[in-house]
Amino acid sequence: MRQEKQYFLDDLQQQIEQSNALVILRYMRFTANNANSFRAGVEKLGASVTMVPKRALVKGAEKAGVMINRGDLDGHISLVFAQRDPVEVAKYVIQFGKEVEQAIEVIGGRFDGQIYSADDVIKLSELPSMPEMRAQFLGLLEAPMAQTLATIEAILCSVVHCLDQKSQQAGNS
Repeated sequence: MRQEKQYFLDDLQQQIEQSNALVILRYMRFTANNANSFRAGVEKLGASVTMVPKRALVKGAEKAGVMINRGDLDGHISLVFAQRDPVEVAKYVIQFGKEVEQAIEVIGGRFDGQIYSADDVIKLSELPSMPEMRAQFLGLLEAPMAQTLATIEAILCSVVHCLDQKSQQAGNS
């Protein structure tokens, strides 16, 4: 194997091992403008895009301990490596594929060390973002406390209201 190919495989293996997640996609009818806007959008999310030959992907993934079936990889293949929030990256990839005349199609992905099918990646992209999930969780924690506080406040107000009514009745007599 030529030294350049070995460097490429070693770099690919390192990227696979170090990324939090990766999305495998097939690209077709991908113009230069589409590719530039896709790369820019992915980079805003803290991710990177690499276009790879199928054979190199299978070998690099195998070295990283990830088994990918070469039969599933038809067409031109690209990888999106997510460093931060993989859900946001998956959302962007799916949305871009819908908006740009089906220029890209998700084949699968790897999240938290587990391989997922294209359908699973699409389902993952439908999850709420991390800030939304945090807000929902805090809302779940806050709701019982707010209800308890409202109940205590109502009890206190009713006692004050009863005392006020009693004092008004005593003042009228």
